[in-house]
Amino acid sequence: MFTPEGPTLRELAVQAMSSVERGYDLLAPKFDRTPFRTPDDLLDAVVRAARPLGPFRSGLDICCGTGAGVGVLRRLCEERVVGVDFSAGMLAAAKDAAGSAAPDDMPDAPDTPAPGAPGAPATHWVRADARALPLAPVFDLAVSFGAFGHFLPAERPALFAQARAALRPGGLFVFPVPAPPRVGSKLYWALWGFDTAMRLRNLVWRPPFVMYYRTFRLPDVLDELAGAGFTITVRPLSGLGLRPDGSPRCALVVARNA
Repeated sequence: MFTPEGPTLRELAVQAMSSVERGYDLLAPKFDRTPFRTPDDLLDAVVRAARPLGPFRSGLDICCGTGAGVGVLRRLCEERVVGVDFSAGMLAAAKDAAGSAAPDDMPDAPDTPAPGAPGAPATHWVRADARALPLAPVFDLAVSFGAFGHFLPAERPALFAQARAALRPGGLFVFPVPAPPRVGSKLYWALWGFDTAMRLRNLVWRPPFVMYYRTFRLPDVLDELAGAGFTITVRPLSGLGLRPDGSPRCALVVARNA
């Protein structure tokens, strides 16, 4: 599953027995060499789907990790991009990655300037808990990739309320949601096994490490977004392919600050 430069089994075990914040501080230097990083084809699909919804002046990546979503925003926003995460290690890795990026690293090259180049959106990094964002409502677009499993279902309404509070009127909060695996498939049992192991771990070990794959159910999420004051549409990311029944493998939730 991992490249030779990725984390060892021992390093992953130490991370898994730590708190979420400490675990990601430890994993940060090698995170982009694991399967946990959001794949580039998904990032590209979100850019293609979100671009017609603009233009966007400023963008916010909630739980930015090592900055994959910030790269998406840099391709969509004209003036300013902000990445927020509560792991100092992940923010440090994101800063390093952004500083070393070049136009050829980005599928939109040469239209996308390198970080710091004339015409590039200014990029800022903020260490904060996504459940208490210290940000004014100045953003046109907010995104999040791969982080929702770190929030228990009871925490999501507050998380979505914070996302809306950071958006201008009419601003968009967008994120991809993959289709659930077919019941009985290998992926279905792999995710079921992971969540079960994580629940057992949190029963017997402190501090807890919250990461669950099967708690982010789209019907519940849409209700919670509506309860937070968003109007929502769901768009297929058809470029990522279709399932055997003809439904998309992944969709983009587009939540507008009403």
